[in-house]
Amino acid sequence: MSVQIVTVESLPFAENSYVLWRSDRKEALVIDPGFQPELIVEVLQEHDLTVAAIWCTHGHVDHIAGNAELKRRFPAAPLIIGQGDAPMLTDPMLNLSGPFGFEVVSPPADRTVRQGDVLDAAGMRWRVEEIPGHSPGHVVYILQEPAEQLVLAGDVLFRGSIGRTDFPGGDFDTLVAGIRRVLWTLPPETVVYPGHGPTTTIGHERRTNPFVHE
Repeated sequence: MSVQIVTVESLPFAENSYVLWRSDRKEALVIDPGFQPELIVEVLQEHDLTVAAIWCTHGHVDHIAGNAELKRRFPAAPLIIGQGDAPMLTDPMLNLSGPFGFEVVSPPADRTVRQGDVLDAAGMRWRVEEIPGHSPGHVVYILQEPAEQLVLAGDVLFRGSIGRTDFPGGDFDTLVAGIRRVLWTLPPETVVYPGHGPTTTIGHERRTNPFVHE
């Protein structure tokens, strides 16, 4: 048994959505549905999957734009986001679609999560950790069971970079402190699945990331 992961890149912001499932099951998690939810649906259909849950790492528009379509197709799948970013789902000014000249709203969260929560879905167990600084309530999801050593990092940590901190609610020092507090405690071989760009590992970023390397 292993965890299967498909990355779906959505234009126009090259945002990474993820579809994850256990190889011995047909339930999937959908992470951060972007502006092209039809591409996510194609992956689900190709692998004959249903959606167990929809999780958002944070509430910026490029990570929530597909929520409405996914909820329409899979209404029983709970929509989950960090407590601090939940208001962004339904407020175009907070999720930054309004300032960009178009208004996107998501259905409200079915559940909010916070630091230390544990989520069981699709045969997997995950720990929730809050790492604000890119957005006020940004969370990351760290896989606990099965022990595949991966983290869904959203816009916290990228290969060679970190999330922007110039948006409302952003703060550079807070973000860096959160990365060091949460992510640097993970095994170095832990794979980081970011909200934009290629995957990386905790060890690689600890050694080389110009913003937070040790």
